Amino acid sequence: MKNRQISFRSKGIDSDFLFQNGIYNYERILVDVKYIELGALIKVLLNKKFKYLRFSLLFILATAVTFSYAFDKKSANIYTYKSSSGVTSFSDIEPLDVNFSRYRFDCYACEVDSLIDWRKAKLYLQLYRNDINTAALKYDIDPAFVRAVIHAESHFNPQAVSKQGAQGLMQLMPATANELGVRNSLSAQQNIKGGVKHLARLLKKYKGDNKLASAAYNAGEGAVKRYGGIPPYKETQVYVERVGILHQRYGRFSHLNK
Repeated sequence: MKNRQISFRSKGIDSDFLFQNGIYNYERILVDVKYIELGALIKVLLNKKFKYLRFSLLFILATAVTFSYAFDKKSANIYTYKSSSGVTSFSDIEPLDVNFSRYRFDCYACEVDSLIDWRKAKLYLQLYRNDINTAALKYDIDPAFVRAVIHAESHFNPQAVSKQGAQGLMQLMPATANELGVRNSLSAQQNIKGGVKHLARLLKKYKGDNKLASAAYNAGEGAVKRYGGIPPYKETQVYVERVGILHQRYGRFSHLNK
């Protein structure tokens, strides 16, 4: 039976996970955790047979995130990608020059102590252009603002699911999605259409005030009403600021997205 190699990379440190090809079992789960500087080396060896491979992968992700938080709360993301040698890898550092998928557990722009330079962070000018422009035109909203919210909410990951249950590009909660007529929040087209409709309603309610609309999108309309403006939550305050920065930056390239 062939082995499949999977690696987890934390703060530049690589640790390999060896999985036997096939279906796995609880019978042996060995977790070896070693702390090196700010990183955590986590080795998980599972053998014998169990019914679901996905359980094993989710176990690894959950364990990795738990120990990552213990050492560096600024890191809340897990990326998966294929290395040049074909090894499936997991990392809490965004890979460069390689296709990757991102699993996230918190709002992308809500991390209070984020080290991202929001005035220089990479912009995504072409992703979902038609869907964004169509929805923005229908609901009379600036496409650059929509793109800024998507960037802040999910970093353009259509499969993003938060710990609270928000889903998709614009991170719609199930109840909100239902109210907006969105049947599948992980469908980029449906999510954008529903999210833009919701955002347009907020802008109308707050008379075009982008900051209040952003605050309500993040913290809820009740919180905005209760505090008479942007709530004093640090997460919401940095979110509103970063959406504003992204909106301004995406706006400079509006002519490229028509």
